[in-house]
Amino acid sequence: MTSRGGAAAGAVGAGGRTGTGAVGAGTGSGGTGAGLDAESWAARLTPRLAYFAGVARTEHVTRAAEQLSVPQSTLSRAMARLEEDLGVALFARRGRTVALTPAGRAFLASVERALVEVERAAESVRADADPAAGKVAFGFLHTLGSETVPELIRAFRVDHPRVRFQLVQTYGEAMIERLRAGELDLCLTSPVPDAPDLVARRLDEQRLRLVVPDDHRLASRRRVRLAEAAEETFVTLESGYGLRRITDALCAEAGFRPRVAFEGEEAETLRGLVAAGLGVALLPPPAVARPGVVELTVSAPRAVREIGVAWLDGHPDTPPVAAFKKFLLSRRGALLPQ
Repeated sequence: MTSRGGAAAGAVGAGGRTGTGAVGAGTGSGGTGAGLDAESWAARLTPRLAYFAGVARTEHVTRAAEQLSVPQSTLSRAMARLEEDLGVALFARRGRTVALTPAGRAFLASVERALVEVERAAESVRADADPAAGKVAFGFLHTLGSETVPELIRAFRVDHPRVRFQLVQTYGEAMIERLRAGELDLCLTSPVPDAPDLVARRLDEQRLRLVVPDDHRLASRRRVRLAEAAEETFVTLESGYGLRRITDALCAEAGFRPRVAFEGEEAETLRGLVAAGLGVALLPPPAVARPGVVELTVSAPRAVREIGVAWLDGHPDTPPVAAFKKFLLSRRGALLPQ
């Protein structure tokens, strides 16, 4: 079980390295932290760092210019400007050959580490966008984790066997936050969000059942009106979970406010507490039938939850994300296991 503060996250997929890299800028002329404003060291020096490394490795301006495919004059001017900006001599010049000064050697060590990180970052984002073996960051509700999402990924990977998934299993509000933060490409959630910065598409609906202990007064019934549970104690998900909002709305439609004995984080925990006699619950069908409870059809009001896919409006899709989005939309009306 995962807590709301720490959602479950993982990566699945064919081999291939996933990595992140960060290149830290030094302090700017104002002396206050990293940045890419016009006066920062990063903005002023970065365009010339690869040139500097090329000259330092070859110790020859002409050979470095050939390897970097730039005019020798351009390279010479770039090195002179770099030393001018730093206020330090990086090279001792002997005709067309150069040798690093002590300051130059110290600078080169840091520059090479930075360039390696840039190379890794570029390789990582290119790998994530690869049409055949890229990455999809996908969020989903806890209640969709046992059957729905594994089946979706299995079916998608029939035609896209090398696409990798970074999975986040959490509650609805947290998924939307991660979507807005750029940490997720897509999320499967309920209720279907309605916000100007998101695009959301309804995919399916799932009937909710009133779950009662097997010795409950209603346990012999097959269908009930939710109003018949008005005097019962409920166990529910915490505030912020979509299913909790749906439960509260359905109870209000039935004419009562539920008395809540426990607020949890997973539907199966609630089902177990119902079996223990702590209360009743409105829940989606279980993946596997649980002993000790009876699942009753709610005849009124209509007890369903809509499930949809959402993504950030205007956010460009990589090829693997576009392919998975198209696949999800193709499952409209057939998303959930029967």
